[in-house]
Amino acid sequence: MAANTTGAIRVADLPLILALVRKRTLAGAAEQLDVDLSTVFRRLNALEARLRVRLFDRSARGYQLTAAGERAASAAERVETELLALDREISGRDQQLSGVLRITASETLSHAVLPRLFAAFHAVHPRIQLVLSIDNRMLDLARREADVALRVQRPVDAALFGRRLTGIAWAFYGPRDGTALRRDGRAYSFARHAVIGWDEPARIVASEWIARHVPVERIAYRSNSLVNQLMAVRAGVGIALLPCYLADPDPEVRRISGVLPDLASELWIVTHQDLKNTARIRAFLSVVGDAIVAARREFEGLT
Repeated sequence: MAANTTGAIRVADLPLILALVRKRTLAGAAEQLDVDLSTVFRRLNALEARLRVRLFDRSARGYQLTAAGERAASAAERVETELLALDREISGRDQQLSGVLRITASETLSHAVLPRLFAAFHAVHPRIQLVLSIDNRMLDLARREADVALRVQRPVDAALFGRRLTGIAWAFYGPRDGTALRRDGRAYSFARHAVIGWDEPARIVASEWIARHVPVERIAYRSNSLVNQLMAVRAGVGIALLPCYLADPDPEVRRISGVLPDLASELWIVTHQDLKNTARIRAFLSVVGDAIVAARREFEGLT
């Protein structure tokens, strides 16, 4: 005889609880669960009625866990962690050169570098479907938000595997007929230039450098997109601080300063330790990773 689970929490309830914990609003949870807001509201009311306990308090700060909700959320997170670990373990044993591989990378890499590398990869491995998430945030590889990430910093989580591919150099760029950026000692002089800045706040080293070194009155335009800043330089709006791999190949702009050594960074290819031996990921690390290593002079501003 089946057990009576009328008042019990069910596995199917866990995504709802976790979505509300992480988003704190009905709208945010609905977006994460890919349902409408009324569905989330109805499911939560039904769950609390079935359990005969309130899991969330509603306040101006959003949905806050009650004591009972804290226990339910803790259990939900443990179950999710175990399921994700099982998923990675099973996927890590997959030796088929087919299926879906999810990549996450920044806007600039996705615009300037990855299309041609993905074309080369597809020519060698046509049965592997690449799915690209263009996002400057660090997606969670443990939760399988992506299988492989291209990041500008070394992974610090011991659960992640990373390979350094190249350094990344930055310089100032202006229109093809623009004048060079003059230096007064070790500092650049922006008196003759309109500068393209960042829409604050922007957590990127170039934004911080501009804020420290360029007078506010010299900022002619602000944008939170490096690709848009490049287009603005082409249009004659002003000069911009850009990664060399993005701007050097563009015939409509030219480098007007030396490489700025204090902005040097690195590019890493990262995956989860549980997945690094998957055939699809090994193939991607080899084809795409090796191609970026071979082009490191472009990334390091040496061409």
